[in-house]
Amino acid sequence: MADQFVDLRSDTVTRPTAGMREAMATAEVGDDVYGEDPTVNALEAEVAALFGHEAALFAPSGSMANQIALQLLVSPGDELLCDADAHVVTYEIGAAAAYGGISSRTWPAVGADIDPETVAGMIRPDGFFAVPTRAIAVEQTHNRGGGGVIPLGTLRDLRAVADDAGVALHCDGARIWHAHVADGVPLIEYGRLFDTLSVCLSKGLGAPVGSLVVGSADKIERARLIRKRMGGGMRQAGVLAAAGRYALAHHVDRLADDHAKASRLAEAVAPFGVLATTARTNLVALDLTKHALDARALAAVARAEGVLISVLGPRTARLVTHLGVSDADIDHAVEALPRILTAS
Repeated sequence: MADQFVDLRSDTVTRPTAGMREAMATAEVGDDVYGEDPTVNALEAEVAALFGHEAALFAPSGSMANQIALQLLVSPGDELLCDADAHVVTYEIGAAAAYGGISSRTWPAVGADIDPETVAGMIRPDGFFAVPTRAIAVEQTHNRGGGGVIPLGTLRDLRAVADDAGVALHCDGARIWHAHVADGVPLIEYGRLFDTLSVCLSKGLGAPVGSLVVGSADKIERARLIRKRMGGGMRQAGVLAAAGRYALAHHVDRLADDHAKASRLAEAVAPFGVLATTARTNLVALDLTKHALDARALAAVARAEGVLISVLGPRTARLVTHLGVSDADIDHAVEALPRILTAS
């Protein structure tokens, strides 16, 4: 068993940097449920401005932020459309149905390669004794799509589809910072396309916790009530918000380093026919359908070699670069992974 590990399981495993810990330790705080935490208020105003919206709301997790946004857009018994691999229907434990009474219908999983005409054809209007569609959700970047970036043109077409049908458009933007860095699209350009967004501070940006719901002032006023109902009201949350503000100031541009590291990993495994898709950002998706090792076996062998990877399915695995992965760590991984894949 290896003495030292390179943790490529997720970008949620990062630790706060020294500068971030200092910001947290010195944060000015108050009671956020009363709206009196100045650091939370500053973070919410900053993120809202980045995306060109009126307001934002700090939430403990990306799942809660997504589910708050969906409840803002879809009434109980009405319908959300998204792809079959979307985080909101794959990794949020049925929350849309359990908390919002929302009916979900999906198009076939294609990652970031969405066909707006297919989505348009799925929208159900009021009447006809069918569940009416109220919102469309997309994921930028797409987790199970290997960190794929939905092109700006596709998002504009989806906005037109939503407008023509009179439905809302939500962005699960947990990793939207990566799309911004990879394609150079300004955050405000993304923001103007969506009625609501959720954006995460605790993945690529390296904060220990927290996401935000972004939208209009009236939506965010309602969102505060939904957050409280879901148990998300926090008190002196400025300690956490300070980490998010530090991350926004110091950890966005550096995401390009994570993309370069992911490209090195992709190049190392590509000759073995297991690369599921081009590595556009910090995720490297592995398809082991034609390999001798399944995902759990690969993860076990890699762990023995000091490389931790994520198992997403019987024949699907994932490598993720992040703030806590050094160039030396990548050197170790690109030496170990080909050896493992060859030996098998």
